[in-house]
Amino acid sequence: MLVEFDKFLLDTDRRELRGSDGGVVHVEPQVFDLLLHLAQNANRVVSKDELIERVWNGRAVSDAALNSRINAARRAIGDSGERQAIIRTVQRRGFLLAAEVRTGASGAAEAATRQHARAEGTLPGLALPDKPSIA
Repeated sequence: MLVEFDKFLLDTDRRELRGSDGGVVHVEPQVFDLLLHLAQNANRVVSKDELIERVWNGRAVSDAALNSRINAARRAIGDSGERQAIIRTVQRRGFLLAAEVRTGASGAAEAATRQHARAEGTLPGLALPDKPSIA
């Protein structure tokens, strides 16, 4: 699945964050999961407890560890704690991704869907030529 927000694209199949130039932005797995969860819940305040449950699978995590991952996510997308243009801190409540989010199928998912449809006969395959050929 592809999740697009601001000038960035999260590819869940490849677990990559891509910038506006199409280049891959290196992020740690937890930072990727954090960005993905915020994007899937855009324009909704996500509590620290919810992030810990989703990103760290409920393991005990300090506020410092959570804040360092939030700061890493902000750096990856060119945001900052002062500006908070995309990832906003809502005091005593949690975090909010303040950007329009669009989702779509990734290339791999589209190919799998087309292959399934072709196998079911709902999508025509390649047409046969009028005259035989030798390959």
